[in-house]
Amino acid sequence: MPLEIITVPCLSDNYAFLLHAADSGLTALVDAPEAAPIRAELDKRGWQLDFVLLTHHHWDHIDGLEELRQIYQPSVVGAEADAHRLPPLDLAVKEGTAYSLLGEDVQVIEVPGHTIGHVAFHLPKSKALFTADSLMALGCGRLFEGSAAQMWQSLGKLAALPSETVVYSGHEYTQSNGAFALTIEPDNPALQARVADIAKARATGKATVPSLLSLELATNPFLRAGQDKLKQAIGMEGIDSELIFTEIRKRKDAF
Repeated sequence: MPLEIITVPCLSDNYAFLLHAADSGLTALVDAPEAAPIRAELDKRGWQLDFVLLTHHHWDHIDGLEELRQIYQPSVVGAEADAHRLPPLDLAVKEGTAYSLLGEDVQVIEVPGHTIGHVAFHLPKSKALFTADSLMALGCGRLFEGSAAQMWQSLGKLAALPSETVVYSGHEYTQSNGAFALTIEPDNPALQARVADIAKARATGKATVPSLLSLELATNPFLRAGQDKLKQAIGMEGIDSELIFTEIRKRKDAF
Protein backbone atom coordinates (compact mmCIF):
# COMPACT_ATOMS: atom_id res chain seq x y z
CA MET A 1 0.00 0.00 0.00
CA PRO A 2 1.25 3.55 -0.72
CA LEU A 3 2.29 5.74 2.15
CA GLU A 4 -0.22 8.28 3.43
CA ILE A 5 1.43 11.71 3.58
CA ILE A 6 -0.13 14.51 5.64
CA THR A 7 0.89 18.17 5.44
CA VAL A 8 0.95 19.74 8.94
CA PRO A 9 0.98 23.58 9.13
CA CYS A 10 3.25 24.82 11.94
CA LEU A 11 4.30 28.19 13.34
CA SER A 12 3.20 31.01 11.01
CA ASP A 13 4.27 29.59 7.65
CA ASN A 14 6.16 26.31 8.18
CA TYR A 15 5.18 22.82 7.13
CA ALA A 16 5.99 19.45 8.65
CA PHE A 17 4.99 16.17 7.03
CA LEU A 18 3.70 12.93 8.53
CA LEU A 19 4.21 9.70 6.60
CA HIS A 20 2.17 6.66 7.62
CA ALA A 21 2.33 3.05 6.48
CA ALA A 22 -1.06 1.41 6.98
CA ASP A 23 0.32 -2.12 6.70
CA SER A 24 2.83 -1.74 9.55
CA GLY A 25 1.13 1.08 11.45
CA LEU A 26 4.44 2.95 11.59
CA THR A 27 4.64 6.73 11.21
CA ALA A 28 7.50 9.09 10.36
CA LEU A 29 7.81 12.87 10.52
CA VAL A 30 9.90 15.15 8.33
CA ASP A 31 11.02 18.17 10.36
CA ALA A 32 9.63 19.31 13.71
CA PRO A 33 8.97 23.07 13.74
CA GLU A 34 6.69 22.86 16.79
CA ALA A 35 5.20 19.98 18.72
CA ALA A 36 1.56 20.98 19.33
CA PRO A 37 0.12 20.75 15.78
CA ILE A 38 2.08 17.57 15.09
CA ARG A 39 0.80 15.98 18.31
CA ALA A 40 -2.75 17.06 17.47
CA GLU A 41 -2.55 15.41 14.04
CA LEU A 42 -1.10 12.20 15.51
CA ASP A 43 -3.80 12.10 18.18
CA LYS A 44 -6.57 12.73 15.67
CA ARG A 45 -5.43 9.77 13.61
CA GLY A 46 -4.45 7.51 16.47
CA TRP A 47 -0.87 7.26 15.26
CA GLN A 48 2.35 6.76 17.20
CA LEU A 49 5.48 8.61 16.06
CA ASP A 50 8.29 6.17 15.26
CA PHE A 51 10.80 8.16 13.19
CA VAL A 52 11.79 11.79 12.68
CA LEU A 53 13.84 12.95 9.69
CA LEU A 54 15.55 16.34 9.98
CA THR A 55 16.54 18.28 6.87
CA HIS A 56 18.70 20.99 8.48
CA HIS A 57 19.56 22.65 11.75
CA HIS A 58 17.49 25.86 11.68
CA TRP A 59 15.31 26.35 14.75
CA ASP A 60 12.06 26.47 12.77
CA HIS A 61 12.66 22.89 11.63
CA ILE A 62 13.83 21.31 14.90
CA ASP A 63 12.39 23.20 17.88
CA GLY A 64 9.49 20.81 18.40
CA LEU A 65 11.68 17.72 18.47
CA GLU A 66 12.54 17.53 22.16
CA GLU A 67 8.89 17.51 23.25
CA LEU A 68 8.05 14.89 20.62
CA ARG A 69 11.02 12.79 21.67
CA GLN A 70 9.95 12.82 25.30
CA ILE A 71 6.44 11.67 24.44
CA TYR A 72 7.00 9.19 21.59
CA GLN A 73 10.70 8.20 21.76
CA PRO A 74 11.11 8.21 17.96
CA SER A 75 14.33 7.32 16.19
CA VAL A 76 15.86 10.56 14.86
CA VAL A 77 17.67 10.74 11.51
CA GLY A 78 19.71 13.65 10.19
CA ALA A 79 22.75 14.71 8.22
CA GLU A 80 26.12 13.39 9.29
CA ALA A 81 27.67 16.70 8.23
CA ASP A 82 25.39 18.59 10.63
CA ALA A 83 25.39 16.14 13.54
CA HIS A 84 27.32 18.65 15.67
CA ARG A 85 24.49 21.22 15.51
CA LEU A 86 21.41 19.05 15.16
CA PRO A 87 19.65 17.50 18.15
CA PRO A 88 21.16 14.12 19.10
CA LEU A 89 20.76 11.68 16.21
CA ASP A 90 20.07 7.96 16.33
CA LEU A 91 21.22 7.68 12.72
CA ALA A 92 23.52 10.07 10.86
CA VAL A 93 23.17 9.84 7.07
CA LYS A 94 24.89 11.27 4.01
CA GLU A 95 24.40 11.09 0.27
CA GLY A 96 24.65 7.45 -0.72
CA THR A 97 23.58 6.11 2.66
CA ALA A 98 21.39 3.01 2.18
CA TYR A 99 18.34 3.72 4.34
CA SER A 100 14.88 2.17 4.54
CA LEU A 101 11.85 3.93 6.05
CA LEU A 102 8.37 2.49 6.46
CA GLY A 103 9.23 -0.30 4.06
CA GLU A 104 10.57 2.02 1.36
CA ASP A 105 14.06 2.86 0.21
CA VAL A 106 15.10 6.45 0.94
CA GLN A 107 17.64 8.34 -1.14
CA VAL A 108 19.52 10.93 0.92
CA ILE A 109 20.50 13.89 -1.27
CA GLU A 110 22.97 16.47 -0.01
CA VAL A 111 21.69 19.92 -1.04
CA PRO A 112 23.99 22.60 0.42
CA GLY A 113 23.12 26.22 -0.21
CA HIS A 114 20.56 27.40 2.32
CA THR A 115 22.80 25.73 4.91
CA ILE A 116 25.98 23.77 4.35
CA GLY A 117 24.59 20.54 5.82
CA HIS A 118 21.08 20.60 4.33
CA VAL A 119 19.75 17.28 3.03
CA ALA A 120 16.66 16.25 1.08
CA PHE A 121 14.93 12.89 1.34
CA HIS A 122 13.62 11.16 -1.80
CA LEU A 123 11.27 8.17 -1.60
CA PRO A 124 11.12 6.91 -5.20
CA LYS A 125 8.37 4.36 -4.59
CA SER A 126 6.02 7.01 -3.20
CA LYS A 127 7.31 9.60 -5.72
CA ALA A 128 7.89 11.94 -2.77
CA LEU A 129 10.71 14.42 -2.28
CA PHE A 130 11.14 16.33 0.99
CA THR A 131 13.22 19.42 0.26
CA ALA A 132 12.52 21.82 3.17
CA ASP A 133 14.40 25.05 2.34
CA SER A 134 16.41 23.91 -0.68
CA LEU A 135 13.96 23.62 -3.59
CA MET A 136 10.77 25.41 -2.58
CA ALA A 137 7.45 25.97 -4.32
CA LEU A 138 8.29 28.56 -6.99
CA GLY A 139 11.53 29.38 -5.19
CA CYS A 140 14.61 28.22 -3.33
CA GLY A 141 15.99 28.95 0.09
CA ARG A 142 18.00 32.06 0.85
CA LEU A 143 21.75 31.43 0.87
CA PHE A 144 22.53 31.80 4.56
CA GLU A 145 25.64 29.62 4.58
CA GLY A 146 26.36 28.17 1.15
CA SER A 147 27.19 29.77 -2.17
CA ALA A 148 25.11 30.32 -5.27
CA ALA A 149 27.28 27.73 -7.02
CA GLN A 150 26.44 25.15 -4.34
CA MET A 151 22.70 25.87 -4.50
CA TRP A 152 22.69 25.72 -8.30
CA GLN A 153 24.38 22.33 -8.15
CA SER A 154 21.94 21.16 -5.47
CA LEU A 155 18.92 22.24 -7.51
CA GLY A 156 20.37 20.42 -10.50
CA LYS A 157 20.34 17.16 -8.55
CA LEU A 158 16.68 17.65 -7.66
CA ALA A 159 15.67 18.78 -11.15
CA ALA A 160 17.04 15.53 -12.55
CA LEU A 161 14.57 13.41 -10.59
CA PRO A 162 11.46 12.05 -12.37
CA SER A 163 9.13 14.89 -13.32
CA GLU A 164 6.16 13.20 -11.62
CA THR A 165 7.91 13.52 -8.25
CA VAL A 166 5.86 15.40 -5.64
CA VAL A 167 7.89 18.12 -3.89
CA TYR A 168 7.16 18.66 -0.19
CA SER A 169 8.91 21.91 0.75
CA GLY A 170 9.12 23.65 4.08
CA HIS A 171 7.21 26.94 3.90
CA GLU A 172 4.10 28.67 2.61
CA TYR A 173 6.01 31.25 0.59
CA THR A 174 4.46 30.37 -2.76
CA GLN A 175 2.34 33.46 -3.34
CA SER A 176 5.21 35.89 -2.77
CA ASN A 177 7.53 33.62 -4.76
CA GLY A 178 5.04 33.74 -7.61
CA ALA A 179 4.95 37.53 -7.56
CA PHE A 180 8.72 37.56 -7.87
CA ALA A 181 8.76 34.90 -10.59
CA LEU A 182 6.53 37.10 -12.73
CA THR A 183 9.20 39.81 -12.65
CA ILE A 184 11.58 37.32 -14.28
CA GLU A 185 9.27 35.62 -16.81
CA PRO A 186 6.13 37.75 -17.12
CA ASP A 187 5.16 36.12 -20.42
CA ASN A 188 5.43 32.50 -19.21
CA PRO A 189 1.86 31.15 -19.64
CA ALA A 190 2.41 28.23 -17.26
CA LEU A 191 3.59 30.67 -14.59
CA GLN A 192 0.67 33.01 -15.20
CA ALA A 193 -1.78 30.14 -14.76
CA ARG A 194 -0.02 28.90 -11.65
CA VAL A 195 -0.05 32.32 -9.99
CA ALA A 196 -3.80 32.57 -10.64
CA ASP A 197 -4.34 29.12 -9.11
CA ILE A 198 -2.24 30.06 -6.08
CA ALA A 199 -4.31 33.19 -5.49
CA LYS A 200 -7.51 31.13 -5.49
CA ALA A 201 -6.02 28.55 -3.12
CA ARG A 202 -4.71 31.10 -0.64
CA ALA A 203 -8.00 33.03 -0.69
CA THR A 204 -9.65 29.95 0.82
CA GLY A 205 -6.76 29.13 3.14
CA LYS A 206 -5.54 26.11 1.18
CA ALA A 207 -1.89 25.08 1.24
CA THR A 208 0.12 25.41 -1.96
CA VAL A 209 2.56 22.72 -0.80
CA PRO A 210 3.25 20.07 -2.07
CA SER A 211 3.75 20.69 -5.78
CA LEU A 212 4.74 18.57 -8.75
CA LEU A 213 8.34 18.73 -9.91
CA SER A 214 7.07 19.05 -13.49
CA LEU A 215 5.26 22.24 -12.45
CA GLU A 216 8.40 23.59 -10.78
CA LEU A 217 10.41 22.88 -13.92
CA ALA A 218 7.87 24.85 -15.96
CA THR A 219 7.49 27.83 -13.63
CA ASN A 220 10.21 28.11 -10.95
CA PRO A 221 12.79 30.69 -12.10
CA PHE A 222 15.53 29.15 -9.95
CA LEU A 223 15.18 25.81 -11.72
CA ARG A 224 14.82 27.52 -15.09
CA ALA A 225 18.04 29.57 -14.94
CA GLY A 226 19.52 27.33 -17.64
CA GLN A 227 16.62 27.83 -20.05
CA ASP A 228 17.16 30.04 -23.10
CA LYS A 229 13.67 31.53 -22.75
CA LEU A 230 14.43 32.76 -19.25
CA LYS A 231 17.83 34.13 -20.26
CA GLN A 232 16.16 36.04 -23.08
CA ALA A 233 13.47 37.32 -20.72
CA ILE A 234 16.06 39.02 -18.51
CA GLY A 235 18.34 40.12 -21.36
CA MET A 236 21.20 37.76 -20.48
CA GLU A 237 21.36 35.47 -23.53
CA GLY A 238 24.50 33.38 -23.79
CA ILE A 239 25.47 33.82 -20.13
CA ASP A 240 26.52 30.81 -18.06
CA SER A 241 23.54 29.29 -16.26
CA GLU A 242 25.17 29.45 -12.83
CA LEU A 243 25.63 33.20 -13.27
CA ILE A 244 21.99 33.51 -14.30
CA PHE A 245 20.96 31.69 -11.13
CA THR A 246 23.20 33.98 -9.09
CA GLU A 247 21.55 37.04 -10.65
CA ILE A 248 18.05 35.72 -9.99
CA ARG A 249 18.90 34.93 -6.36
CA LYS A 250 20.35 38.45 -5.96
CA ARG A 251 17.15 39.95 -7.36
CA LYS A 252 14.99 37.82 -5.08
CA ASP A 253 16.98 38.90 -2.02
CA ALA A 254 16.19 42.52 -2.88
CA PHE A 255 12.55 41.88 -3.89
